[in-house]
Amino acid sequence: MTGAETTATERVAALLGAGPDARVDEPAWVASARDRWEELPARLRRTLRSFRRDPGPGGALLVRGLPVTGDALGATPLADGSVQRTARVPAAVLMLAACGLGDPAAFRPEKTGALVQDVVPVPGREDFQGNAGSVLLTFHNENAFHPHRPDFVMLLCLRADPGGLAGLRTSCVREVLPLLDDATRAALHRPEFRTAPPPSFGSAAGSAEPHPVLTGAHDDPDLRVDMAATEPLTERAAAALEELRRLFERTARTARLEPGDLAIVDNRITVHGRTAFSPRFDGTDRWLQRTFVLADLRRSRAHRAGDGYVLADPAARDA
Repeated sequence: MTGAETTATERVAALLGAGPDARVDEPAWVASARDRWEELPARLRRTLRSFRRDPGPGGALLVRGLPVTGDALGATPLADGSVQRTARVPAAVLMLAACGLGDPAAFRPEKTGALVQDVVPVPGREDFQGNAGSVLLTFHNENAFHPHRPDFVMLLCLRADPGGLAGLRTSCVREVLPLLDDATRAALHRPEFRTAPPPSFGSAAGSAEPHPVLTGAHDDPDLRVDMAATEPLTERAAAALEELRRLFERTARTARLEPGDLAIVDNRITVHGRTAFSPRFDGTDRWLQRTFVLADLRRSRAHRAGDGYVLADPAARDA
């Protein structure tokens, strides 16, 4: 982003945040963000639309120079389940981008269904395999167990890791696929894997159904896996999953996010994770904000009460 583009984006975000009713979870506010998407700099809109159509060989996009200091940030939150409900500049920027990629979405059991969620280290959760932890976060598709997992995961950096260790890691099936032998590829296409929901979702219906890791076009498949939660059901599935794990590591890319960096991961073809780091818990730790995007909101209608943006438990139907 040029300086002029950053300023123009901040102006649009600030307009969305004006007034006492600027709440990012309100459908009327989301509608306003969708309207104001057209006011963003043309180059930013073209870039996001192009990425939506074709995320390229790496399946991830990094936009730098977005405004995050339009409001005083304050200390990095320490509470588990921290979210952003008011339309401060960073949250408004995330929602504007979400409206360009599709529609924002959240899951009721996860962080109370907030559309903008804080990703921060939490005291006592250092070993947790999730956004509150600080150990190595293994590669995964976001909410891989869910029938309506996000199409895109957006992470906006408000504050960098002061130790410089935390890095977003990504690996894309488009780069892994040519490295797979025929037997491994065939095994990954068989429904011989089971993925459990994260602890925040409890016992979610459908999570026990066997599924393949690779689906769709043979030469450009979608990916569904969580290296911490996907269980192989056969010996050949176990061998294939281990080979996939090895190739994820071989092809991985790492980005150490700085304030104003927006990382967008195509969750259909790319897994992501995070390097280990050492939080200080003094208000200066790494602080990202996260929003999920569905490219086709209609497909999840039975899971969303009142045609809103929050999905219920996968067991729910005809909400």
